[in-house]
Amino acid sequence: MTLLIKSLALGIGLTPMLAQASTIEQESPSEILVTAQLRSQKPLDVPISLSVVTGAQLEKLGLDQFGDMARLVPGLEVQQQSPNNPGFVIRGITSDSGEAFTEPRISVFQDGVSISRSRGSYVELFDIARVEVAKGPQSTLYGRGALIGGINIVQNKADLSALYAQGGVRFGNFRQRSYEAVANVPASSAIAIRIAGRVRRHDGTVDNLLGGRDYNASDMKAVRGSVRLVTDRASFDLIANYQSDRGRGTGFKSLLYRPTDPATGTVIGDLRPTSAAALIAGSGFEGGSPLGLRRHVWGVTGLGSIELGDQLTLTSISAYRRFGGTEVLDVDGTSLPIFTAAEDARGKQLSQELRLEVRHGPVTAMLGSSYFYERGRQRTPVQFDERMVLATLAGQLTGGLAGRSITDPAPAAAFNNILFTGSLVQALAAARGTAISLTEAQALAANLSPGHRETTSNFSRTQALDLYGDLTIRLSGKLELGLGGRYNRDWKKTGYSAAIINGRSILGGVLGALAQPAPLKNALLAGLAVPGAATIPLSAAFPLPGFGLAVQPTANNGMVDAADLDDQGVVGRVTLRYSPVRTVSVYGGYARGRRPKVLAASSPASPGGPAALDRLPAEVVDSFEVGAKAVDPGRHLSFDGAAFHYRYRNFQTLEQHGTQFVTSTAGNAESYGFEGALQWTPKPWFSLSATYAFNHSRFKTGAYKGNRLRLAPDHMASVYAVLSKAAGGGQIVLTPSLTYQSRAFFDDDNDRPELQRPPATLVPDARQDEVQSGYVLANLELGWESTNKHWRVRGFIKNLFNRHYMIDAGNTGDVLGLPTAVAGEPRFFGIEASLIFGSR
Repeated sequence: MTLLIKSLALGIGLTPMLAQASTIEQESPSEILVTAQLRSQKPLDVPISLSVVTGAQLEKLGLDQFGDMARLVPGLEVQQQSPNNPGFVIRGITSDSGEAFTEPRISVFQDGVSISRSRGSYVELFDIARVEVAKGPQSTLYGRGALIGGINIVQNKADLSALYAQGGVRFGNFRQRSYEAVANVPASSAIAIRIAGRVRRHDGTVDNLLGGRDYNASDMKAVRGSVRLVTDRASFDLIANYQSDRGRGTGFKSLLYRPTDPATGTVIGDLRPTSAAALIAGSGFEGGSPLGLRRHVWGVTGLGSIELGDQLTLTSISAYRRFGGTEVLDVDGTSLPIFTAAEDARGKQLSQELRLEVRHGPVTAMLGSSYFYERGRQRTPVQFDERMVLATLAGQLTGGLAGRSITDPAPAAAFNNILFTGSLVQALAAARGTAISLTEAQALAANLSPGHRETTSNFSRTQALDLYGDLTIRLSGKLELGLGGRYNRDWKKTGYSAAIINGRSILGGVLGALAQPAPLKNALLAGLAVPGAATIPLSAAFPLPGFGLAVQPTANNGMVDAADLDDQGVVGRVTLRYSPVRTVSVYGGYARGRRPKVLAASSPASPGGPAALDRLPAEVVDSFEVGAKAVDPGRHLSFDGAAFHYRYRNFQTLEQHGTQFVTSTAGNAESYGFEGALQWTPKPWFSLSATYAFNHSRFKTGAYKGNRLRLAPDHMASVYAVLSKAAGGGQIVLTPSLTYQSRAFFDDDNDRPELQRPPATLVPDARQDEVQSGYVLANLELGWESTNKHWRVRGFIKNLFNRHYMIDAGNTGDVLGLPTAVAGEPRFFGIEASLIFGSR
């Protein structure tokens, strides 16, 4: 699980220096082919910014997770909060929304099949050929989700040329244990079978101060089977993937309150966002489900290619995929059951693509069409202890206990005190300009539920048809022109429902009533004060609506409101590439990316009202990029660099509206920057690689004007070395590395206090603390490998100096003024060994 990637010239696709015997082995540009432009090419010939990480790198260096790989790919960041909630970031643009109706900004592919839906996009990196990261708008080549780039995972296929098997194990701290195996069997001269699997587990990395299993643990199982059939002019691959993920709770840690014993109120932890936590799920929530994740992803893909002639190739990609996951979260980050939430996301996808490639003299042309069908659902149940929520809104989570620090929540029993909670109701009303008697306030407080439950669901069905073409014309021996275009047509249906599960919310009713004119306000408050008001059915004699707290229910307490949306659009690109010599390529280009229109769904404004289904315009980016790629003939030095400028229109973001995060249009944004990768190999036993990315991403208009885009550090860099020395019939290999990223915010509002005041928020946020300052991670690996590469053993240390940092902050708890943080991985260390039978 080491972070090191030895990626040589990440944009040109040269592999890193891989040690063998007394020399460091390097793959030549002529030996590597990529499919970033949907056809086989050398990386040097691709006129876009492209980074390639080969399977050999991942295998040799023990890289098995996206986040580790991404740190050494310029312009790429992967936020791994949990397998159910990854965030992919390319050049400051994030794709991580879980709603069924949202469209991704970054396309993630598995063998050319889109797996971009956030909750199903995180897959294990094992037994793969390479990962290609194409940066910049790629809507022309990759379609609907590639507003700002595409990531394609190319898996190893069954191999007709060799019979072999490989196995590996890994053990380390946090009870790390990982087992992996691959077997490849040629059944005949035309058919081969391959099966690969991995099991990876480790205990939690955030201590559980309440006892039991620690947080941020991992338990993953994945298996893949493939069959290849080859004839003289055709090939066909059938690939089946399955992955299961289990977790023992994401370690959300409160930024405001210290961990305490919920029974006694004794302080048992500190306020550091990356230290031990004390989390708890609300009693009976989701049938008593504990904190944690249960997720599965599976799919079947068919890849076919047939040569129709010397100049014509027809390619077919067929796929069916399903995913489903349920994660229960303590989103308030305290040891009290203030706010518990879950996400149950499910989806299925069907796609078919046909592509014809024509090669004739200096012209290479491609025509294609694709059909995509998707159905998705996201259900988000929540549970509140209304007494504790009331205390949170009043800034009295200390329970009114004398001498208690404002950072220390009271024991749970303190909120049973009607005198205390009644005074809070009275103060809440007074703050909103209404005086109520202490008797009525206590009657209202007596009706507050310790376990009020609500749920929302959003649904989406999408059918999309794409027609696209790409043309490359070699104008001379050194100059070529590229043109591309794509037409996309979408037919969408979006639905939304919300319901209260166990009666109306008394606190939600009080908040709603206080905003009404005096006669209605007084009548509502009087009704909410009636004993048992939460569960009295609506009737003429008791005409109180079914109030919700986080959201208001749709008609008939859960009826689905739905609407249709048709959308169509055209995008294009033009590139010019000049290659004065075979080992140098200079390019420039313009491209337009487009994120399709969406129906953004949110809850009704009042109980029983219609859901909001807002049509948001397409998000469009215009990109200008110039770059250069070069490798010296002796392969001792290579370089890849690109400068870019993006202009966004109708930039979509999440805005807090009371207790909801609502997808909305924030206006225009701009991004410009530079990326570079360099590798130097002065000696056969020594290689040095470095990458740097500068990205200035800012909002240009609207309330967020001047803000940085979320998860978009201005600077990212890495440097690493590979040193080898012959020893004992093999070689010793040492690989140190450093990675750096500068300051980054976790939300587009940049946690600015002036943007987090009522009525936009229930609780004002006066501190700008949801930000991660710049940090450096150091990693080290030392191992020995046999000369024939059939076996090796090595030790690794990741995050050598145990640097504490956050990978997320704010999160769902922010809707109640309870921001939380998720810690990055601490120091991991261990040892691993692998063995190969046969010859690849």
